[in-house]
Amino acid sequence: MAKKDYYEILGIDKSADEREIKRAYKRLAMKFHPDRNPGDKKAEAKFKEIKEAYEILTDSNKRAAYDQYGHSAFEKVNMGSSTDFSDIFGDVFGDIFGNNRRQRSSRGADLRYNLELTLEEVVLGVMKEIHIPNLVECKACKGSGTKIGTKPQTCHTCHGSGQIQMRQGFFTVQQSCHSCHGVGSIIKNPCNICHGQGRVEKSKTLSVKIPGGVDTGDRIRLNGEGEAGKNGAPSGDLYVQISVKKHLIFDREENNLYCEVPINFAMAALGGEIEVPTLNGRVKLKIPSETQTGKLFRIRGRGVKSVRNGVLGDLLCRVVVETPVSLNENQKQLLTELEKSFGGPTGERNSPRSKRFFDGVKKFFEDLTH
Repeated sequence: MAKKDYYEILGIDKSADEREIKRAYKRLAMKFHPDRNPGDKKAEAKFKEIKEAYEILTDSNKRAAYDQYGHSAFEKVNMGSSTDFSDIFGDVFGDIFGNNRRQRSSRGADLRYNLELTLEEVVLGVMKEIHIPNLVECKACKGSGTKIGTKPQTCHTCHGSGQIQMRQGFFTVQQSCHSCHGVGSIIKNPCNICHGQGRVEKSKTLSVKIPGGVDTGDRIRLNGEGEAGKNGAPSGDLYVQISVKKHLIFDREENNLYCEVPINFAMAALGGEIEVPTLNGRVKLKIPSETQTGKLFRIRGRGVKSVRNGVLGDLLCRVVVETPVSLNENQKQLLTELEKSFGGPTGERNSPRSKRFFDGVKKFFEDLTH
C-alpha cells in the first residue's frame, strides 16, 4: 500500500516553514493522541503517521531528501515500529511548560561529503572508496566517556533529572542543570583516550555504490555513517553530494545527451554516413543530402537511464557544417568553378535561403524609400 504524502498528512503546503509544521503537528497530536482516544486503533495509527511526518519535515536534511526522492529516500531506514507516546508533549510543548525529563544524549551530527564523478561513471554506475575524517565512538570506554571500571555519578545538584527549578514570583521555572548541563550525571573519572567525550577523531574509508543515472545535485544517504553521538547516542548520517565533471564531448540535459558533430560541406550537400561516439561505443549516423548546419539527429536509447523511473534517454547530435581551410590551388580552382555554377550568392536553385534573405533586404530598403 502506497504511503501518504507527509505534507498531506499534516495538512500543509510544501512551502510551509518550521513554525507552520509545528503548529499543524500540535493540533493533530492533541486530536489523535492515544490518551484522548483509548482503545481506538485507528487514532493510534493516525498518531504514528503524524509523528513520522513531523520528524521527517522538521529535519532539514531529511526534508530535502524527501522533497527530492519521496518515500524512496527512506526505504532502507528503520523508522521504528513503535511510538513513544510519553515523548510527544515534551517534544512539542516543552518550550511552553518546561521539560522535567532527563536530557538525552545528543545524536551525532549529519555529515556531507562532496564527490565529483565523470559522466561515464554516473551514467554506467560505479563503486567509489571515500575517506572521511570523523568523530567515532571511543572503543576504550564504548562511548560512555568514563574510565574502565567506573561509571558516571548522579549529579547532586539536580539528582539525576538534568533540570533544576527556580522560583520567579508566583511561577516555578525549570531549566537545564548548570552542573551537569542537563545530562543528569557527572563524569568524575574520564576516559584517558577520549577525555570524557565518548568520541575520538579518526578517518575511515567507506565503499559507496553509485547507481547509474545520478546527476549533479543528487545525494546518497548512508545511515549511521555520520558523526558519532555523545555518550553512546546514535550516530548521524552521511550524505554523499554528487557533482559531475564537464565532459569533453557530451552535454547532459536530464536523461538526454547532446553533442556537436562537424561535417564538411561536400557531405552536407551530397549526403553520406559518419561514425559518432556514444558512451558505450560508436554508432553510424546517416547524413541525408542537402543537410543544413544546426540540423539535429536523434539516436534513440543512447542517452542516460533514469535512476528514478528507469526510462532511457536519447543521444541528440547537432551537425555543424565546417568551412574548409588550408586549401591548395587545385581545390581553390574547383571551388571557384563551383561558385560560378551557382550563379552567385543569390542563386535561387542552389541557395534558396540566401535568395530569400537578399530578397527581404531589397524589399526592406524599397519600403524605406516609399
